Amino acid sequence: MNLTAALDNVKLGRLNPAGMGVPVMVLATLAMVTLPMPPLLLDILFAFNISLSMVVLLVTVYTRRPLEFSAFPTVLLVATLLRLALNVASTRVVLLEGHEGGDAAGQVIEAFGNVVIGGNYAVGLVVFLILVIINFVVVTKGAGRISEVSARFTLDAMPGKQMAIDADLNAGLISQEQAKARREEIAQEADFYGSMDGASKFVKGDAIAGILILFINIIGGFVIGMVQHDLLFGEAVQIYTLLTIGDGLVAQIPSLLLSIAAAIMVTRQNTDQDMGEQVVLQMFESPKALAICAGILFVMGIVPGMPHFAFLSLALVAAGGAWFGTRKRAQKAQAQVEEAKQEEQTQVQTQQQKDLSWDDVQHVDVIGLEVGYRLIPMVDKGQGGELLNRIKGVRKKLSQEFGFLIPAVHIRDNLDLPASNYRISLMGVSVGEAEVVPGKDLAINPGQVFGEMSGVKTKDPAFGLDAVWIDPNMREQAQALGYTVVDCSTVIATHLSQLLTNQAATLLGHEEVQNLLDMIGRKYPKLVEALVPDLLPLSTLTRVMQNLLNEAVPIRDMRSILQTIREYAPRSQDTDVLTAAVRVALKRLIVQEINGLDGEVPVVALLPELEQMLHQSLQAAGNEGAAIEPGLAERMQRSLQDVAQQQELAGQPAILLTSGVLRNTLARFIKNTIPSMRVLAYQEIPDDKQIKIVSSIGQ
Repeated sequence: MNLTAALDNVKLGRLNPAGMGVPVMVLATLAMVTLPMPPLLLDILFAFNISLSMVVLLVTVYTRRPLEFSAFPTVLLVATLLRLALNVASTRVVLLEGHEGGDAAGQVIEAFGNVVIGGNYAVGLVVFLILVIINFVVVTKGAGRISEVSARFTLDAMPGKQMAIDADLNAGLISQEQAKARREEIAQEADFYGSMDGASKFVKGDAIAGILILFINIIGGFVIGMVQHDLLFGEAVQIYTLLTIGDGLVAQIPSLLLSIAAAIMVTRQNTDQDMGEQVVLQMFESPKALAICAGILFVMGIVPGMPHFAFLSLALVAAGGAWFGTRKRAQKAQAQVEEAKQEEQTQVQTQQQKDLSWDDVQHVDVIGLEVGYRLIPMVDKGQGGELLNRIKGVRKKLSQEFGFLIPAVHIRDNLDLPASNYRISLMGVSVGEAEVVPGKDLAINPGQVFGEMSGVKTKDPAFGLDAVWIDPNMREQAQALGYTVVDCSTVIATHLSQLLTNQAATLLGHEEVQNLLDMIGRKYPKLVEALVPDLLPLSTLTRVMQNLLNEAVPIRDMRSILQTIREYAPRSQDTDVLTAAVRVALKRLIVQEINGLDGEVPVVALLPELEQMLHQSLQAAGNEGAAIEPGLAERMQRSLQDVAQQQELAGQPAILLTSGVLRNTLARFIKNTIPSMRVLAYQEIPDDKQIKIVSSIGQ
C-alpha cells in the first residue's frame, strides 16, 4: 500500500459519521461541565437525553438476544455521563439565573416543575423521592445483583461449554468454522456479562448522585437567593425548590428508563425471541391458569359492594384467553402428532434406502488419551496448557530410545470420566487411569525423605510410589525434604511414558517395520534388497522386532539386526531362534543399556544342579515349553525377588545369567513377577566385560 492510499484511508476514517457519535458526545459532556450554556441549548439537550433513554429502552425490549446489543454497557456509561454533565450545567444556570423566574433555566425544567408536579414543591419533592426509591432500591439493586450472579455463572460455565463444543466437534456434528464461531460467542458472552456487572454500578451511582445533587441545589439556592439576591425565605423556597425538583425530575426520568433497560437486558434469557414474544408465550400459554383466574375474578365481581364492571369484564377476558389457549394447544398437539408420524415414515424410508458403508466403521486409535472436563485447560494451548508439549517430548524421547516413530496420541474429552481423571488406551483398550488435582503439584517420595508433607495423600500413577498433592508454594519445602515435585502435566506425561515403554512391542506393526526398511534401504540398499519377502515374510521380521522390544531391547541398530537376520534366515524361520541370534549380535548394546559403561557385570547365577533340572524339564516338555514343578517355581520366584531387592538397594542392576537354551523360558517366567530383573545368556556377555556373581540360586 503506497503513501497516498494510506492517507486516503486515514481521511475516510476521520470522515466516517458512524464513528463520530460517541467521541463527540464525550467531548460535549466535558464542554457542558466547564462552559456556561444558554437555556435554549439546555432544553435541546434535555430533550435529547430523554429521547436517547427511550431509544435505548426500546432497543433492549426488541433485541432478540443480549449479545445483539453488546455495546449496551458502553451506551449506559455514555448516557450516564451525559446526564450527570447536564445536571452540572443545569445547576449552574439554576443558581446563577434562578432568581429571575421559573423559565430562567429553560422551559423543560420549568415545565417539569409546574406541569408535572402542579407547581407544588412539596408534591414534587415526594414524587422525586419516590422515583429515586424505585430506581435505587428496586430496579437498580435487583439489576445489579442479577448482573453479578450472571457474570459469575457465565464464567463458571465456560469450561463446560468449551467441552460441549469439543465433544460436538469430535463427534462430527459441527465443523471447525462452526466450533470457532461458537467459541468466539462464548467469549463475547463472558465479556458482555462481565461488563454488565460493572455497568450496573454506574446506574447505582447515578441514583445516589441524583439525591445528593437535589439537596445541594436546594441548600445552595436558599443561600444564593437570600444572601446575594435579597429574596425572602418563602420566595427563595418557592423558586429554587421548584427549579431544583424540575431539574431532578428531568434527570431521574431518563435515569429510570436506563435502569429499566439494564434490568431487562440482564433478566432476559439468551433465546432468539424479543421480550414481548417471551412474555406472551410463557405467561399466557397455560389455559389452566387463565381459567382459574377467570373463576376467581367472577366470584369477586358478584360480591356485593365490589366494582362489578371491572371484575366481570376482566373475568370475561381471562375466560376467552383460556378458551383460545386450549384450542390452540389442541391444534398444536395434533400438528405435532402428524409431524412425528411423517418424520417416522421419512426415517424408515431413508433407512431402507441407505445401506451400510465403510464410513460407518469406527477405527480405534493406536494411542488414546481421554480427559475429564476439569483437565481440558491442560490440553488447550490458548489457556496456557503444557500437556501437548509434554506429550510431544515423550514421543520424541521414546522414538529416539526405541528406534521407531511412536504413533501420535489422540486426545479427546470424555464426559463419562470423573472431572479430574484421565485414561490412557492402546488399540482401544484402557491400560491406565488415574486422577490428578489441577492447580496442585505432586510431591513423590522416592524412597527416603526427611519429613512429612501436609496434603492429600495418593500414589504416583506411573510407578506406584507414595505421594502427596501439595500447593505450588510448598514446592521448595518439599524438595528440601527430599521429595520429587512435579506438576499435573508432568504426572500425566510420565504415566504415559511408562505405559508406552512397557507396551513398546504393541506399538510396532507391519507399517512401522516397512517404514524402517524403506529408511534403512536408502542408506544401505544392498542390505535390504531381496530381504522381504524373498528370505522371510514381513510378519516374521515384525515378530522378531516385537520380541526384542518386549524385553526392552531397542531396535536403533537396524544395520546389525538386518545383517544377522540375512545370515540366519536361510537356516531357520523360527522367530525365537532369530531373536536369540539378534540378541547375541546386539550384546554390547544390551549390556550397556542395563549396566552402563562399567567393565564389571554383576549377575545372579543358577546352581548347576538347578540348571540341569531345568534343562531336563525343557527337554521333557518339548515344544509345549518347560514345565517347572509348582513348588520349585515358587521357591525360585521368592529367591529371585529377594536378590532383585538387594541389588536395587545396592544401586546395581538385577541380571540373571543362564544358558542360551533356558534364557527365553526364564525371561518369560519372571517378566511379570520381577520386571526389574533382566535375563541374559552366556553368549550375550561381551568379551571385554568381567562377570561378577553376586548370588547363586539353588533348589
